Amino acid sequence: MRILGIETSCDETGAAVIEGESKNKKVTLVSNVLASSLSFHSKTGGIIPETAAREQIKYIIPVIEQVLSESKSSKKKIVNRKSSIINLASIDAIAVTVGPGLIGSLLVGVETAKTLSYIYKIPIIPVNHLFGHIYANFIGKIHNSAADVQFPAIALIVSGGHTDLVLIENHQKIKWLGGTRDDAAGEAFDKIGRLLNLSYPGGPSIEKAAKAGNPKTFRFPRPLINSNDFDFSFSGLKTAVFREVQTMKSPQMRDPVAAGQLSNETISDISASVQEAIVDVLIYKTLKAAQKYKVKSILLGGGVAANQKLRDELKLKIENSPASTSEAGRAKLKIQFFVPEKWLCTDNAAMIASAAFYNYKPVPWNKITANPELYFY
Repeated sequence: MRILGIETSCDETGAAVIEGESKNKKVTLVSNVLASSLSFHSKTGGIIPETAAREQIKYIIPVIEQVLSESKSSKKKIVNRKSSIINLASIDAIAVTVGPGLIGSLLVGVETAKTLSYIYKIPIIPVNHLFGHIYANFIGKIHNSAADVQFPAIALIVSGGHTDLVLIENHQKIKWLGGTRDDAAGEAFDKIGRLLNLSYPGGPSIEKAAKAGNPKTFRFPRPLINSNDFDFSFSGLKTAVFREVQTMKSPQMRDPVAAGQLSNETISDISASVQEAIVDVLIYKTLKAAQKYKVKSILLGGGVAANQKLRDELKLKIENSPASTSEAGRAKLKIQFFVPEKWLCTDNAAMIASAAFYNYKPVPWNKITANPELYFY
């Protein structure tokens, strides 16, 4: 089965074609194309929804045409369908992100997918964007087959807009355990990066600056790390960094010192300390959930999953953590760790098509709507 994936939940315009094998439940990436309007948003230090949607209107058709053209090398038998500039002859289904996201951006992808589904009489599968980040871990270029991921599993989805822990008992049974109460981890990175006058997006910029910094210089708070739930909160961390910068002002100044007045060493130390605080919370909560539910796999997904410190530290802690939080739990966790290649952590259409394959539930095109507030269901 070939699935065309379409992703336009934020500022990226993505299309991908995956090949799904029903017999062994394996997904292979055939082609993937992504157009970004990041250069526009870098100038303003954040995403302007109207700008993102306008650029996606320009990109959506060329991106789909290109991904279909690049997928033609397959030996799959072509069925006789009406020819067009967009040739869906080799596509068996269409997967599209319906939410959560920016409403203008979502509409670009959803309405395009619905139109193609109607014209070519191809099944269409609506996909939750958050599920997509989970299923980036099931794409064949990363692992030999989906059988590598054993259930039950814990998935940590960490991005600019979301920080969530979910329990996956099987492909049809996914339970939300907890999430962010205010700022998501990626949002905190972006806001703190802006405070430090680093380039947008803040996550990669802070990670780069942190390499030259000392994470022990500042002891920033780890919000909710000891709470009896699986929720997250990073607004307090952002405030703590702001106040720390305030203390570095000159006595004569009434306003906080401009970030440009901070030395490169100070910026690096703050970045390293912020990164360590966020990573500590993410890992602690994830392992706590893994121990409670006795899972066999931990999956990492979302844009912040590209952070190398998070990837390395989580892998290391999984290998060295006890199987139980009790004193008697001396055995080590026997858990497999999965994380997508970095380019599959950020928004892309391959993960959307992958999610559709493992949760194949077609819906009539006229019953599908964009839902910017869609959450786990």
